[in-house]
Amino acid sequence: MSNQDKKIAAPAPVQGTPTVSGELDDLLALMVRLRVDCPWDKKQTNHSLIPYAIEEAYELGEAVQSNDDEDIKGELGDVLLQVVFHCQMYAEQDRFDMSDVIATLQEKLIRRHPHVFEAETLKDDAAVKARWDEIKMEEQQAREARGKPKRRLDNTKAGSALMQAQDVQKQASKLGFDWEGIAGAVDKLDEEIAELKNELTDKSKTEVKTNIREVEKELGDCMFALVNVARKLNLDAEAATLTCVHKFKSRFGYIEAQLAAAGKRLEDSDITEMDALWEAAKRYERSS
Repeated sequence: MSNQDKKIAAPAPVQGTPTVSGELDDLLALMVRLRVDCPWDKKQTNHSLIPYAIEEAYELGEAVQSNDDEDIKGELGDVLLQVVFHCQMYAEQDRFDMSDVIATLQEKLIRRHPHVFEAETLKDDAAVKARWDEIKMEEQQAREARGKPKRRLDNTKAGSALMQAQDVQKQASKLGFDWEGIAGAVDKLDEEIAELKNELTDKSKTEVKTNIREVEKELGDCMFALVNVARKLNLDAEAATLTCVHKFKSRFGYIEAQLAAAGKRLEDSDITEMDALWEAAKRYERSS
């Protein structure tokens, strides 16, 4: 039965004050109730939720970095909320529901793991990844046969700018557009940094503002080139940046805590004092 033939039947909204059961069906019924009785939930659309879905994914990444179980559970729940919320709204449009989403995922996992569910034998994770890519290519060919052609780099993964940059570079590399080693990527980074410096050198603040779009382009080129260096090192630029953000927040928290212990606020300090505490935070990290 196709989605067009299937009658979408949303669960009945939960009545009264719901209890916490840990069951998916109860969560779906709770979402139906919120769509009926909560003014904010009621006015949302699939498009209006897009920023929240992206934000929750990033917050989950931060929670995993923190390694705090309560935070991780909370953020996983927030990501799940986005899935449940979207499914409920599509069900209201009589397009598909949660069971369709789960079935689609199950079909994909089974299809992409023939080495688990069929007779195929793959000896290591590299072989698994290669087979995965082959199956994805077969899926793309099937989509093209249905009239959905794509350019080669249109398969870039959705995500942050860093994630998209690294993936588009990876795809271009598979097509032969890449340096053999890391030296070319590092030289390109140096070249882009020099061009950015050229846009900034000997320019007053007013002049930089009038040329801000060129500065933006050069800054983007630098970041793209730096991501390429990460890719050549088999590092994830997004994960590396998130690690840096987490480190920065931790060190800044150390500064705030030390100032508070001295009876001072951040606003009462200056850059010289904060920089000294920053160096102390680095020493504390190394010793702990």
